[in-house]
Amino acid sequence: QVQLVESGGGLVQAGGSLRVSCAASGSIFTINAMGWYRQRPGAQREFVALITKSGTANYADSVRGRFTISRDNAKNTVYLQMNSLKPEDTAVYYCYTETASTIRTTGYWGKGTQVTVSS
Repeated sequence: QVQLVESGGGLVQAGGSLRVSCAASGSIFTINAMGWYRQRPGAQREFVALITKSGTANYADSVRGRFTISRDNAKNTVYLQMNSLKPEDTAVYYCYTETASTIRTTGYWGKGTQVTVSS
């Protein structure tokens, strides 16, 4: 099993910045893609950003140009740098990691970290 632990969430004013992190540990053979999803109050979980093992990043339209995803493969960690934050960015941010073995590909979710942006 693989465990994902998010950190770095908190309260920030509109226009400010925050960086959340996610560290993977456990029975890891290799990690493919790593990413972030979020769930805003009263809404379904939505895609935010994804980064492949080779470093190619993809972003939701709502965050493109403001957020930057990165990863440290040696530490099995993915980061999300959030700039120019807006109140509508308020959500629980969940880390997603896809691992692979010689048998199968498996997806894992973190428990989430709260990000609150005040106006």
